[in-house]
Amino acid sequence: MNGGEDTVWCLRDRWLRPRFPLVMGILNATPDSFFGASRQATVAEALRTAERMLAEGADVLDVGGASTRPGAADMAEADERERVVPVIAAIADRYPDALISVDTWRAGVAEAAVEAGARLVNDIGAGLLDPTMLPTVARLRVPYIAMHMQGVPRTMQHDPRYTDVAAEVTLFLSERARAAHAAGIADVVLDPGFGFGKTTAHNLALLRALPRLKALGLPVLAGLSRKRMINEVLGTAPDEALNGTTVLNTLALLNGADLLRVHDVREAVQVRTLLERVKAYC
Repeated sequence: MNGGEDTVWCLRDRWLRPRFPLVMGILNATPDSFFGASRQATVAEALRTAERMLAEGADVLDVGGASTRPGAADMAEADERERVVPVIAAIADRYPDALISVDTWRAGVAEAAVEAGARLVNDIGAGLLDPTMLPTVARLRVPYIAMHMQGVPRTMQHDPRYTDVAAEVTLFLSERARAAHAAGIADVVLDPGFGFGKTTAHNLALLRALPRLKALGLPVLAGLSRKRMINEVLGTAPDEALNGTTVLNTLALLNGADLLRVHDVREAVQVRTLLERVKAYC
């Protein structure tokens, strides 16, 4: 399936025809994510944030329990599961129509999250960090987001190098999409992994090259929100990077992105609305 109007996702117990582009709101059930305002200390706080994001127009809520910021250390699977499952279960109970994604590279956490109400799996490892991930997602019958990363979060920003970043990332994601389909996953989304084992120059080259990734015929996710590539160029901090995020989200949609993963839902929805209105008059 591609990112067009003919895309239909199997969400385990129902079908969905996503109306791209989608806005995915970030809900971090962690104490150490790089953007402090995204951290949810309690289930009650996560529910309030979910309510706000849904009211602002979020199409997907992406819940993660393990920080993947540059330099982040690994954590125990049981601890990650304990963080995300209660949040997902509470959101699914309060907002049964909400589309929830779990941000994890562990198959065990993905399975527990889907049982709790998640209907997408967002994997920074593209099935390589846990060899049981792809068959698990296939059995769960939910869409799968495969991301490119050079290295692992703890070391990924230690001198990342590419000969041709756009070509290498596109080839990698093409291979991982084939692996996912071969494992039995019907619906795959590709994420070039902005900021994951890439310099600012690499990230900007990837943003320009999104049409090459789109040519693979699958939906593409862009996760640019408040990242270092913005702050290094503008001299800002993450809490000052909303304007830069909005600019890059606009460029991502113009270059074909189908999903925007963001901390700031309202502003991303406004970008989408304005671009749709401009296209309607072209």
